[in-house]
Amino acid sequence: MNSLRMNYKRGETDMTIKIYDTMTRSLRDFVPITENTVNMYVCGPTVYNYIHIGNARSVVAFDTIRRYFEYRGYKVNYISNFTDVDDKIIKGAAEVGMDTKAFSDKFIAAFMEDVKQLGVKPATKNPRVIDYMDEIIDFVKVLVDKGFAYEANGDVYFRVAKSQNYAKLANKTLADLEVGASGRVDGEGEIKENPLDFALWKSAKPGEVSWQSPWGEGRLVGILNVLLWRQPFLVIRLIFTVVELTWNFLTIPTKSPNLKPKQEKHLPIIGCTMVL
Repeated sequence: MNSLRMNYKRGETDMTIKIYDTMTRSLRDFVPITENTVNMYVCGPTVYNYIHIGNARSVVAFDTIRRYFEYRGYKVNYISNFTDVDDKIIKGAAEVGMDTKAFSDKFIAAFMEDVKQLGVKPATKNPRVIDYMDEIIDFVKVLVDKGFAYEANGDVYFRVAKSQNYAKLANKTLADLEVGASGRVDGEGEIKENPLDFALWKSAKPGEVSWQSPWGEGRLVGILNVLLWRQPFLVIRLIFTVVELTWNFLTIPTKSPNLKPKQEKHLPIIGCTMVL
């Protein structure tokens, strides 16, 4: 995964767009897979409540990046999902006596109205998790079949030790992460092979929304909602990928009198983005 930086220095005529490569910690020229077309996937909201200023910052920041690509002449396919299956959604819907879809619909409508008021352009598509559950189940099954995940008591966990590149984007090793995980205590500790392993699929509790799977009735967990959308407008074919959230920095030119001529100003952007 790369962080996007629109980078140039004062006085230079080269306006090539640069991508900050998180893996190598270096700038690279941006070259899209398809000429004159940029496919952007941006993590969307988990719709259990109204958005706050932090959510709005991320939306505005990535909309700015999209608009810059368009300004530079690219056609942009901008995909941003809605996570409409989640513990907080299930809990919130139960508290007000609504089913989870109606509960999510309410906050999706509110989100769309709020970002419209911020002047944010609509996404090319906003896929919803519940519309892709079959694909998600198939994807988890592939991970299990290849040994990257395992079933335990109806739950499915990602086997961290199987991935040689896990945490590379954060410039960490498994040993580094294990130091922080060693003191954790949770209800899953006794059934997980490794404290770092994390859930991909949860077995359903009584009364919860669920889908039939090879591991019984259940639903996805967190990160899987960003991994696989089978749509003709944006093809992301992932054999095996784990999206890691890192700080992204957008480098912008500035004429601030408080900054030295060659000093860059960095705006932190929270979120995960794929630019193809």
